[in-house]
Amino acid sequence: MSETLRDVRLFVATYEERSFTAAATRENATQSGVSQHIRKIEDRFGVKLFVRGGGTVQPTPAGENYYRHCIELLRLNEMANRSLGRFGAGFDGELVVGLMPTMTRSVLAPALARFVVEHPNVVVRIVEAYSANLTQQIRAGDLDFAIVPASTGMVGVRTTRFAYTPEVLVSSATAGREHLHPMRLAELGPLKLVVPGMQNARRANIETYLASNRVGVERRLELDAMMGTLDFIASTDWVAILPGLMMAPEVDGMGRRRQGTQSPRRFAVNPIADPPLGMDLMLIEPARRPLQPAAAAFLDVLGQETERIGRVWGPHAGVYEEAGVS
Repeated sequence: MSETLRDVRLFVATYEERSFTAAATRENATQSGVSQHIRKIEDRFGVKLFVRGGGTVQPTPAGENYYRHCIELLRLNEMANRSLGRFGAGFDGELVVGLMPTMTRSVLAPALARFVVEHPNVVVRIVEAYSANLTQQIRAGDLDFAIVPASTGMVGVRTTRFAYTPEVLVSSATAGREHLHPMRLAELGPLKLVVPGMQNARRANIETYLASNRVGVERRLELDAMMGTLDFIASTDWVAILPGLMMAPEVDGMGRRRQGTQSPRRFAVNPIADPPLGMDLMLIEPARRPLQPAAAAFLDVLGQETERIGRVWGPHAGVYEEAGVS
């Protein structure tokens, strides 16, 4: 506590107790020490704050006026201390995280909401992009970490398995497909399929599955804009194969549509069966440096939310790997 603030506290105690002795007891000081602090204020401003006599002290008009300002000063000081206190419990600094649309549509909001409460002094920047772009930024050291689909050839990048998500078939709710009913793509006839561009790591996985399981495709339309893809599907007879984690908001933990939503359902979401199609999500970070504590803390929260949300698709989806935080 600064000496000036100590003076103010002792003055306020004396004013309220009307006694140097009682003020000293209240503030864990000596009677002579309290008297000296009050005298120092009076000498500094050349004005008497108290009239002494008969074992008691009475405030002068100057003391009355000074008291009103002092209690306001102490109140503001306490408010300032409390405002700083909520920042002291967590980490500080800045972190930059790269996430694919799979994560930003479902997981980011609840994870970020938790993190900013637990670590209010950390500045968080989120970069949304596809895997090739995020990998380049990791190599350049522009991101603390990123979450991308599994791929190969990541020189200069440390890779750790983060989670698994099934892929699901997404079509318009008006297409007539039973929502959440597992489907074999080969039985649906030629599909009008929206696919990500060739630079997207998921594209090769999807094409391999289609070829291996003799899934007919009438037309392909490349869109590397996830929200645009969803809007397009909702209003046409085209379909897309999308990560189940991203579409988890369409269902709850029992496979039912979330309650409390008044707007009609836009999509039919169907798990892909016989065989299923899935995707590993990988944590990537610059190989030349460890995660800073704030980034590791955010990664931990992100992993917990990924697991919670991903489990709407079953016990093997959205399993978070603790090794990802090392």
